[in-house]
Amino acid sequence: MSFHPVEQAPGRLNRSELAVPGSQPQMFEKAAQSDVDVIFLDLEDAVAPDEKEQARKNIIKALNEIDWGTKSMSIRINGLDTHYMYRDVVDVVEQAGERLDLIMIPKVGTAADVYAVDMMVTQIEDAKGYSKRIGFEHIIETALGMQNVSEIAAASKRNESLHFGVADYAASTRARTTIIGGVNPDYSVLTDPDGDGNRATHWGDMWHYALARMVVAARANGLRPIDGPFGDFQDPDGYKAAAYRAAVLGCEGKWAIHPSQIALANEVMSPSEAEITKAKRILEAMAQAEAEGKGAVSLDGRLIDYASIRQAEVLVEKARQIADG
Repeated sequence: MSFHPVEQAPGRLNRSELAVPGSQPQMFEKAAQSDVDVIFLDLEDAVAPDEKEQARKNIIKALNEIDWGTKSMSIRINGLDTHYMYRDVVDVVEQAGERLDLIMIPKVGTAADVYAVDMMVTQIEDAKGYSKRIGFEHIIETALGMQNVSEIAAASKRNESLHFGVADYAASTRARTTIIGGVNPDYSVLTDPDGDGNRATHWGDMWHYALARMVVAARANGLRPIDGPFGDFQDPDGYKAAAYRAAVLGCEGKWAIHPSQIALANEVMSPSEAEITKAKRILEAMAQAEAEGKGAVSLDGRLIDYASIRQAEVLVEKARQIADG
């Protein structure tokens, strides 16, 4: 390992994260009773400009009065380039900060953006005498944000997670697509012709590079990488495929823009019983190997070593979090 230790963000269960518009309070109770891990009450894209003030009031009332159980609660504030943002932070944190766990900052472009919100939140917390510090979630959804993702990830001790905002990212990079989080038939390759002159088309994942880059920045700074929305909530198979790709790259959670996607995210982002059993067997085998003075050993015909221990420990710890949640 490097001499530079990576300090890990709080071990918050974050398999699924439900978006709930602040302008639709009739949805709050249902969200509170769901099986989602994290809820973000939205003041940004899902709320029309003339509804933002009332949405803010709705969220403050809901945070204070609804029983959210053990769920982690977040608010997505408006962008730093709007005149809504400062009042989002001041009003919600001053009036409902005791129940707020996280603030989601959209369209983060530079480390200075994070610093600005951190300064405001710190002053409010100190003035109110809060003992708990609110964490930050950052949506990486612009070309500027992706360019500066490493600096953003390291910009504050409050940072907990990075989220890939695929729709705004596509708009920012002028990608030729109007879908939200799905695949595109134009992003494909053709095989060479076979003996009969036939060629096969293989679709690719146009978001692979961006998501992988965000995951590296998150993990290098001890943060949780979270995959963002999948727009077609009538396509559960497409959602699960996208979630599996994100999980393979290192993401530990995915957004749900519809309640039907919560169970899908929880399923994909939870280790299976078989994976947990195998992880425990790896830890047992390596403990035996260590007792015998060995640094590596064979299990089921495959080499395992100290790197295998770290992989197995991640799965076992995730299973513990789920059980405790």
